[in-house]
Amino acid sequence: MSFHSQVKRSEGADGAEGNADLLPRYLDSLSLVERLHRLLLDVIKDEFERLSILDINAVQALLLFNVADNEVTAGELKSRGYYQGSNVSYNLKKLVENGYMHHARCEIDRRSVRVKLTPRGQEVREVVAELFQRHADGMVGKSIITPDELEGINVALRRMERYWSDQIRYIY
Repeated sequence: MSFHSQVKRSEGADGAEGNADLLPRYLDSLSLVERLHRLLLDVIKDEFERLSILDINAVQALLLFNVADNEVTAGELKSRGYYQGSNVSYNLKKLVENGYMHHARCEIDRRSVRVKLTPRGQEVREVVAELFQRHADGMVGKSIITPDELEGINVALRRMERYWSDQIRYIY
């Protein structure tokens, strides 16, 4: 028996019949978000392989895209939402080694290192930006999704993000 069917069976027993299919829907949403992120990384990886850019991975390319023209510390990468992974130091080190990012000690706090894109990093960022633009245009052009539907998804996901953030901050 699958987890979804076990959940559904137990919901009826608990008397939460008004929301009998709420948990399976929520779990489907979580699964979709996770799968979409993995697919996004695969799409970026395929684009870079097609272009023979092989010294950078999809996570690193997405990090470059998100940093854009900003100069940030490693800590700010996470707090600003530019990077979601757990191994930020490794990826920054690789990006610096491969010439995609420049790093320098902060003048005010010498313990802190600030990073920004090099011209080579800006080129990668542009490749990702063009890929995303092609996909956005293609999805709308092929009637896969409308701009209004996309906005509705974004609104709902922002609400979920805010709810989860509140859970982390205020619930122990």
